[in-house]
Amino acid sequence: MRKWLVLILAGAAGYLGFQQWRDWRAKLQAQNGARLTTALVIQTNIAFAVNAAGEISPAEQVSVRPEINGRIETLPVDLGDRVKKGDLLFSLDDKELQNQRASGVTAVARAKLELDQAERNFKRAEELHADNLISQEIYENTKTAYELAKNALERSQKELAIIEERLTKTQVVAPFDCTVLTRPVSIGQAVSGSGGFNSGTEVLTIADLNSMIINAHVNQADVPRLSVNQEVEVAVEAVAGLKVTGIVERIAPQATIKNNIKGFASRVLLTNVDQRVRPGMTANVKVPVASADNVLAVPLAAVFTERNPETQEMERFAYVLKGGAYEKRNLQVGISDYFYAEIQGGLRAGEVVSLELPKEEREKQAKQLAATPPGGEGQARAAPGPRGGAPGGPGAGTTGAPGRGQPGSPSRPATPGGAGGTSAARPAGGSR
Repeated sequence: MRKWLVLILAGAAGYLGFQQWRDWRAKLQAQNGARLTTALVIQTNIAFAVNAAGEISPAEQVSVRPEINGRIETLPVDLGDRVKKGDLLFSLDDKELQNQRASGVTAVARAKLELDQAERNFKRAEELHADNLISQEIYENTKTAYELAKNALERSQKELAIIEERLTKTQVVAPFDCTVLTRPVSIGQAVSGSGGFNSGTEVLTIADLNSMIINAHVNQADVPRLSVNQEVEVAVEAVAGLKVTGIVERIAPQATIKNNIKGFASRVLLTNVDQRVRPGMTANVKVPVASADNVLAVPLAAVFTERNPETQEMERFAYVLKGGAYEKRNLQVGISDYFYAEIQGGLRAGEVVSLELPKEEREKQAKQLAATPPGGEGQARAAPGPRGGAPGGPGAGTTGAPGRGQPGSPSRPATPGGAGGTSAARPAGGSR
């Protein structure tokens, strides 16, 4: 009996739990399915910027290679070491060159002695030839020996200078204040000179980390808004919360394709770089294009666009809730970002606007569409256009270049960044 009672109670508890779960799921689905159809006209700040990603790299980076062949004798630096300009980076074994130098010094001394002897013989022969005591042939031979001795001394001096020049190349010093990035060789390893095979052996890679650059790929639609010497905001992904200021240094004159996106390579210079920023980190570049503070604004979905059949000009308007019904009201739109559009005229703060076509407008368009003869010009929706032109600024007045659309077919507002963009089509009935 007790066993059956336990089973009945367990079944009842399970049924009640299932009912509560079903009610909770239905309530959650109702909440998720609900969407806003109206919005308030508010005061807010609007800022539109062009974003681009790039990789941080040193502005000055050098691959250090010896100019002559040799063996690494000293290597006092390692990864991450900071080196001052003129400090020793590495040196090569110079014993062989020192021996060659010693031989060269001896050769120069011998050439000087031979030159002195040849000069004395030539002067004596010159005096004897003047008194006709020796033949012309003997005189010319002593003169030739003297000239050859001078040439031998000059050749020995040049050979010694070459050896001494090679000796100076056994020690490599830092060309500027730098940090060691890589060190692929060790002490005792034989290396080849830069004039040899494969441009020589790379001993070190050094860079000036006090000045960094970002090589960014800017979309072709955004590059007209970029200019040389323009200040940009840079956020480094690896260092949370760090934002630095950069300056656009170069913009490539020719487009390239990267990740199937056509754009232009741009170089942004960073100065006074934070010590936590290192080469190879990813950075997000934010180029401010237009901004407006404390202005009237509505969501982008509240702004509709259509062509006036009388003037053939594009007009922007919103449906404003008034007395329980919606009133169509023309707007003056300024700049916009990815969420809000600035309203410079036509609305007041606190008014309620519709985010979709009101029911009356949908019914009206449906009737017009039904009355249109097949193949005639009807109420077809406007096809989405390309990205817009340069954004408008605060106080820009009415909209710029209008979007494409057909009469009676309200469409979405312009792309973010200003009133001058081509508007994308808004689906019938306000659906997205």
